[in-house]
Amino acid sequence: MSLTIKNINEKNREDILGLKVLKSQENFIETIEECLDEASEDSKWRTVGIYDEDIAVGFAMYALFLDEGKNGRVWLDRFLISQEHQGKGYGENGIKLLIKQLYREYGYKKIYLSVYDINKNAIGLYKKIGFDFNGDVDLKGEKVMVINLDNMENLND
Repeated sequence: MSLTIKNINEKNREDILGLKVLKSQENFIETIEECLDEASEDSKWRTVGIYDEDIAVGFAMYALFLDEGKNGRVWLDRFLISQEHQGKGYGENGIKLLIKQLYREYGYKKIYLSVYDINKNAIGLYKKIGFDFNGDVDLKGEKVMVINLDNMENLND
């Protein structure tokens, strides 16, 4: 496994749009097309593909919200691994790679995400990596999780 993050552009857009989650996961995340549309309307959003060599295996969308908290918050807002690539370690390794990318890009020690409490697989993955619930709930009713990068040893394997 050799994962990289690539910005989405006209050359790889169709590959990324071809990624699909399982039917049972469709209510947990917006479609990639909806995400790309949202990102095209607001320049703070970053959309990226997660690749294993030249094969697109996942998608993520993230941003820095300067109007949240004292100094703003970095959100890993959307993340998915395509159904045919699930269960192969791409989720854990993809999240770790994204966390490192977000830290390099923004320099914030805390990264936030939100998850529906019925999405047990995602919650288990996020907890394994080091995210914990902070007691907040977002506008869609998702529970907020945060990782503190002062404790980064869980990202190094």
